[in-house]
Formats: sequence, structure tokens, C-alpha cells
Amino acid sequence: MRIALTIAGSDSGGGAGIQADLKTFHQLGVYGTSVVCAVTAQNTVGVRAWQAMPATLVTQQLDALAEDLPPRAVKSGMLGTAAIVDAVADGLARHRLPSYVLDPVMVATSGDRLLERDAERLIARRLVPLATLVTPNLHEAAILLEEDVRDPAAMERAGRALVRMGARAALVKGGHLEGDEVVDVLVTGDDTRRFRRPRVATTSTHGTGCTLSAAVTAGLAQGRPLATAVADALDFVHRALAAAPGLGAGHGPLNHFVPGPARPPIEGL
Repeated sequence: MRIALTIAGSDSGGGAGIQADLKTFHQLGVYGTSVVCAVTAQNTVGVRAWQAMPATLVTQQLDALAEDLPPRAVKSGMLGTAAIVDAVADGLARHRLPSYVLDPVMVATSGDRLLERDAERLIARRLVPLATLVTPNLHEAAILLEEDVRDPAAMERAGRALVRMGARAALVKGGHLEGDEVVDVLVTGDDTRRFRRPRVATTSTHGTGCTLSAAVTAGLAQGRPLATAVADALDFVHRALAAAPGLGAGHGPLNHFVPGPARPPIEGL
């Protein structure tokens, strides 16, 4: 069985972060391991408090897994502090961990900040160049690039800018666009592709970005080409949104138990 690693924060509500990632890994057929960077006190209404782990403990978790349970692919989500960004960048490089998906989590669905401001530019400088894929939403892309990103044309420009910064590819997510259609833009070194889907009318959007990046990571761990892993992940999230159970009084979780992509088994699994 292939191993996938998530480096992220813990969500006490279970809809995002480590919990969403591990549910997604399991549903998509990979064995999930985790490096916990922060603990949050949150539910579907909002984040009440969060506490970052010591950076040394993040390093120790990462070293322990790399030495005994090396992943085929890895993602990062909520990192919280500049010290943890540095620790993760150092660990990824030191262990040469493959197929790194960077989800630059900065703000929760509820609007609560999950990253110290002094860490924002550090993510751009240290983690983007290590990424096989970076998956910002419109707000995160604007912060990373210090310019507005408000429409698909700007999303393409943002994706190309992130590739110039060193990422192999960028998936700029359009969930915050106006209208009845969601457009996500994948930019690689030599190609641009737009994915279009009808918007799902639901308030159960908590953990959408975490689930998407985890699903891409699972696909990469199974040896799928990047574009295929992205397409499969977008389809999985769309169906998980449509089947959301409607839990909680705020932005509820997706349904992580919808079936994964129907594809032939990967040789060697």
C-alpha cells in the first residue's frame, strides 16, 4: 500500500485539516500518516483558539516518518508560524520527499486567520519552490503574489507567476468567484487548463481546500500523472460537496465517504 503524508493542523470539528486529510487518504486507497503542526478549538461556526506546536516537535515528527514510513507523496496545510514553515521546508529538502502539494492555508472558511502574518512571505520564498503543485484560493494567491486575483484571466496569470517562482504547477481555485459556475485553473510549465463545474448550492464548504489537496496527494502517491490526479480530486470534491450531510450550525463538512475515482488498479499496489 502506498503512503501519503499530511503536514497540517488538527481540526476539532473533524471537517478540515489532519482529520479531513486522513479521511480522504483512506477513501482514496492510500495509507495516511501525519505531522501535526497546530491544534485548533473549532466547530462549523468558527475557530475559537489555536496553538502551534513547537517547531522542534514538528521536525521530530517529520524525521520519524521519513525514516520509517517514507511517503510517496506529501501535502502541507495549516502551518501556523514562520518557525514551522522553516522547519517543514528544511525537512522536505533534507529527506527529499517527493510529490509535494502545498496548500497555503492562511484563513479558515469562517474567516479566522490560521497563519501568522510574518509567515506569509516565507511560504512564497521557501515552500513554493519545493512544490510539485501549489493550490491557492483567490485570496491566498493574492497574498502570495501581492496583487488582486479576481477572474479566470487573473487566475491564469497568478498560476504562471507561481510557476516562475519555482513550483512545478499551480492550481488556482475559483470557489470564491461570483456566478453559478466554478472555474479552477491548472497551470504547468507548458500548459494551462480550465476546469468548469456548476456551483453546488450548499453552506457545507468547510475543509474544501484541505480535501482537494489531500485528494491530489493521494492520486500522486498512487502514481497518477499530475493532471489526472487534479481532475480526479476536483471530481471527488464536487461529489463530496453535493452529498454533504449538513452537520452543524455554520459551514459544515463535506461527505468524505463518497466513492473515489473509478480507475483500474495501479500496478504494484
